[in-house]
Amino acid sequence: MTIDQYLARRRYWEFALIMLVVLVSFVSNLGTELIERGRFSDNVDVSQPFILEATSHVAMALSIPLLLWFDRLWPVRAATWVRSALIHIACSVAFSLAHVTMMYWARVVTFGVSANGSRYHWDNWLGEFGYEYLKDFRTYFLILALVYLYRYVIRRLQGEAGFLTEAKDEIAAAGISDRFLVKKLGREFLVRIDEIDWIESCGNYVNLHVGRRVYPLRETMTRIDERLLPLGFQRVHRSAIVNLDRVAELVAFDSGDGQAKLQTDVVVPVSRRFRQELRERLS
Repeated sequence: MTIDQYLARRRYWEFALIMLVVLVSFVSNLGTELIERGRFSDNVDVSQPFILEATSHVAMALSIPLLLWFDRLWPVRAATWVRSALIHIACSVAFSLAHVTMMYWARVVTFGVSANGSRYHWDNWLGEFGYEYLKDFRTYFLILALVYLYRYVIRRLQGEAGFLTEAKDEIAAAGISDRFLVKKLGREFLVRIDEIDWIESCGNYVNLHVGRRVYPLRETMTRIDERLLPLGFQRVHRSAIVNLDRVAELVAFDSGDGQAKLQTDVVVPVSRRFRQELRERLS
């Protein structure tokens, strides 16, 4: 499977990877717990540790989208790493609260309907939450680190774009300004700016959509909007910029927002703030 084939179904593969990591963690934790209990007894009840680990890992899987949402709102930036660390420490509390709440009530229900009729209850909820938070704190930052490592690997495989005027090579010296330089696995090649269909915000990067390919560029939406506005591009949303030559249809909603359908059949959201300006430039 090539990187382009992977990226075409990226969301499905990412979901499968998350489920695989959760499954591996569940099996390893359950196995460790059973081995530990087997050291002190020959008759080990598998059902209780299975329920405890299953409810914890299911709740964790349901909490991961919350972590990704936090990272989308407040991406980790090297220049302001102290601020990023403080923000994500606060986010880890909310993450743990979501995980523990779902886990606790899942255990209450599961133990309540189990065959042995046992009951699950925390007498000291605050103390138990503090214990769980210490584990969730490590899990939160481990997952965050894996997410950034995964993104780094994907960027290396798919190529990372840069402005030619900022590149330190002979091509930059030639003064070509209507192209991006893409570095991919030790190779360099050019992408014309007018080949870009649209641009979307993605944390510390913006993604340049060129046909079926996506090239990340370390830039802010504001700065790239200023640079590409004279070249036939238009900001249509806080997280999207479109190539005006690629817009095939503009649809308006009663709410004032809308959407732009590109020639590639991609649909890009259009906020009311930019809709009128987009209509004027298209006409």
